Amino acid sequence: MKYVSVIMISSGFFLFLAATIGFLRLPDFYTRMHATGKGDTLGLLLIIMGLFFYELSINWTWSGVITGLKLIAMALFWFLASPTATHTLLRAAFETGIRPWSKDKEFLIDKTQGESNDIGR
Repeated sequence: MKYVSVIMISSGFFLFLAATIGFLRLPDFYTRMHATGKGDTLGLLLIIMGLFFYELSINWTWSGVITGLKLIAMALFWFLASPTATHTLLRAAFETGIRPWSKDKEFLIDKTQGESNDIGR
């Protein structure tokens, strides 16, 4: 059980590292947010699940189980909150006029395309 937790925690740190490299190397706001949003979410989930397995391997009592359940609740909250926050930031950036980067400087998405059929506004 400890080996599983070490592998999961190491994989989570690798995803954090990959997200950081993506944030530093990618060309625009949207691709940077995509890299950090995916990498941070998956990295943190792997780290928390690794900590859950580690906690159960060293402390198989009621307090260890309760701590494990708290870790799962944290992972569930992060799994729901992080993609929602990333989407909200990207949507706000697009609505304020930040355009996606393209190699030939042509905008592939026009802001006026979605204005006629926005539901709920």
